[in-house]
Amino acid sequence: MLEIFTIASIWLALAVFSTILANRLKISMALMEIMVGAGAGYVCMRFLDPDILHPNSEWLKFVAGAGAGLLTFLAGAELDPASLKEKLKEVSFVGMIGFFAPFIGCTALAYYALGWDLRASLLTGVALSTTSMAVVYAVMLEYGFNKTEYGKGILGACFINDLGTVIALGLIFAPFTYKTLIFVVICTLAMMLLPKITGRLTRVYGNRTAAIRTKWIVFVLFALGALALWAGSEAVLPAYIAGMVLAGTVARDEFFIRRLRTLTIGFLTPIYFLRAGFLVSIPAVVAAPLVFLVLFGGKVISKIFGLYPVIGIFRESQRERWYYTLLMSTGLTFGSISALYGLTNGIVNRNQYSFLIATVIASAVIPTLIANMAFLPDHLLEAPMADEEIPQLDRAIDLWQNDELDHYLKQDHER
Repeated sequence: MLEIFTIASIWLALAVFSTILANRLKISMALMEIMVGAGAGYVCMRFLDPDILHPNSEWLKFVAGAGAGLLTFLAGAELDPASLKEKLKEVSFVGMIGFFAPFIGCTALAYYALGWDLRASLLTGVALSTTSMAVVYAVMLEYGFNKTEYGKGILGACFINDLGTVIALGLIFAPFTYKTLIFVVICTLAMMLLPKITGRLTRVYGNRTAAIRTKWIVFVLFALGALALWAGSEAVLPAYIAGMVLAGTVARDEFFIRRLRTLTIGFLTPIYFLRAGFLVSIPAVVAAPLVFLVLFGGKVISKIFGLYPVIGIFRESQRERWYYTLLMSTGLTFGSISALYGLTNGIVNRNQYSFLIATVIASAVIPTLIANMAFLPDHLLEAPMADEEIPQLDRAIDLWQNDELDHYLKQDHER
């Protein structure tokens, strides 16, 4: 146990360091965690022992896997069902093109230009077909676009895009056996019953028993994840669908989602992203920069050529079209999950994995910076909050930080 606690403390120290750097440099925390992990991996490989932090130990892989599952659930839960229904044509069309254009383009590039085998090329297409729900959602919150119909359309398209990625990862690489059929049947039944059971647990026990919803959701995700792994699939697939199914029920409780997000981002996902970066081989990327440039160019160019004309059907403003297109060209969470799945299952080797992660990181940073610097459609932003609303908001924030808001709202309701 001494060794485990020591190793865990080092990983969490890297997580704290990543958070400080991300805050100072004003970039995504997940992105910084991958970069810090890659730096730590290089230092260990160059000067110490590559296995000194036990990146492939079972307990560390479990914590990282739990983080990926809960983060995937939260990404699905961020969906606004009403907005998705209102803009179904736009988000479906844009989301599907956003998936298929880079999937086909990057698969062909990896197979014909780089000479990778078919399975590695298909994994490349899956990993680089993603858009980054985490990055896009953070940008939407930062500028306030999440409250506009424009921002809700982007988030809906990101959801459809990433759903295509998750499904493709399961369909292409999961072996089709009787286990697959059992997995599909049980998942279908679970998704049908999940909203009803969750709603009943919330009504009966939600305000009486400590954190029962968190325990219930973690149980469901772990159970479905175990079933997915038993069937040879990926644990994030049922997690994403579960989040989508519960988006209109549990996700409406913002304070519960915040607490679940704190557990996930505060402890679990830093281990996942740090480990993903730790497994990157920086010397491999430096030794062959042309491969990285081919993959990065293939992802971004295929996204732009596929999406810009389609988005033009729904958006007349050039700035809106370019901003929409560039944000849809990002990639981070599901790209790194797909690449790590490929490495873990022997679909790609460590050098190929390193190129994919480097491309994913670059696609998270460069399109976002260009979009915000050159094409920000600030004319769509809502008017600033009225002065009389600010004290009420500050009061609510103070109560929430002191864990008193639920009690305050209950008293107010009784009055």
